[in-house]
Amino acid sequence: MRIEINNAHIVDPANNVNKIANLYIHNKLIAAVGDKPTDWQADTVIDAKGSYVFPGLVDIATRLREPGQEHKATIASETYAAVSGGITSVVCLPDTEPVINSPAEVELIQQRTNATGHCHVYVIGALTSQLKGSMLSEMAALKEAGVVGVSNVLHPVANNLVLRRTMEYASSQDLTLFYYPIDHSLAANGCIHEGLSATRMGLTGIPTAAETAAVGSCLALIEQTGVRVHFCRLSTQRAIQMLERARFDGAPISADVSTHQLFLSDMDIADFDGNYHVLPPLRDRSDVAGLRLKLASEIIVSLCSDHQPHERDAKLAPFASTEPGISALETLLPLALQLVKDEVASLVDIISLLTYKPAQLLSINAGSLSPGQAADLCIYDPTIEWQLTTESMHSSGKNTPFLHKTFKGKVTDTFVNGKLVFQNNS
Repeated sequence: MRIEINNAHIVDPANNVNKIANLYIHNKLIAAVGDKPTDWQADTVIDAKGSYVFPGLVDIATRLREPGQEHKATIASETYAAVSGGITSVVCLPDTEPVINSPAEVELIQQRTNATGHCHVYVIGALTSQLKGSMLSEMAALKEAGVVGVSNVLHPVANNLVLRRTMEYASSQDLTLFYYPIDHSLAANGCIHEGLSATRMGLTGIPTAAETAAVGSCLALIEQTGVRVHFCRLSTQRAIQMLERARFDGAPISADVSTHQLFLSDMDIADFDGNYHVLPPLRDRSDVAGLRLKLASEIIVSLCSDHQPHERDAKLAPFASTEPGISALETLLPLALQLVKDEVASLVDIISLLTYKPAQLLSINAGSLSPGQAADLCIYDPTIEWQLTTESMHSSGKNTPFLHKTFKGKVTDTFVNGKLVFQNNS
């Protein structure tokens, strides 16, 4: 198939492209951007006048729930939700059932992705055996199986000595450690930011220090071991300031922020709605403003969804007893582009945080429209107005605080390996 996309506003930060041009796809690959290839004869022509073409988005934090929690979601449902939002590469975290603890689980996910998936799925392996925090996982075997990093996700590590040993092992295998900075003793089973809202609602709060204390101890061990660490889902401005200082001093570190942390604060939690229960918690308004200001920081290399689909019952208990997390794949791009409208960052900078920068972090061939690269891309019409409803969501999880929010701009077409895998016919 030869596919020609005409008159699109192409934004490809990896190649410094930000212009109206034509794009050509041949044999699953990008053939050219701009000038028509020699002896070109298109099989399909798409007029994208008035629309943008972006490289396929790369989301580094996606719970697919399969294997083990298919009552919440499946690889088929969540990868389709991903492509409906322009995401062509997702990273599966190790807290599946069973835990991604060995090459067998990695192979299982790859097999199921090949059978039912709609986009590329990459895997992060367990940092400690069964994520129990006491024994090291078989990182060498996991790397051989193709994982893009290791993490203990939200599970605590027994102590700093164990964390140091995992760092040394990960460093010896040239693996990135994806670290969630939460001091669980300080978090103390809290469910909301420690502040006025927690007091008003009578809920146990999680202080800012639960994040900054974990960042501080991890930085000390990075200096000791030299391991490459990516700090996941930062929620406080102070934590980013600490990481900026360490980065300036030469620490091999990076970080990301989930989009909901840039729009919601603890003051938005109303009526004990479990859809606002996330971990780390929604912080106060000063942190929301601070995180927005820090998007331009070199330490931030990714905006992510932190996608966690749940069945309906998981959000119906009293707030503290609900399962944390938001179904967020389908709002990743709309919220990110709202930051452009809010003049928080430029369009090029936002698209870079969604495409080639996270691809660089993972060391995968994705996130650009370079000739010869796999034709993973989406077409985005900025004029389409739509409302997020349970009926319009493709994810099995409908748990989101953004339900009934109206967005302007929508993905109309998504290509993976040059194949049209999603088309908005509405």
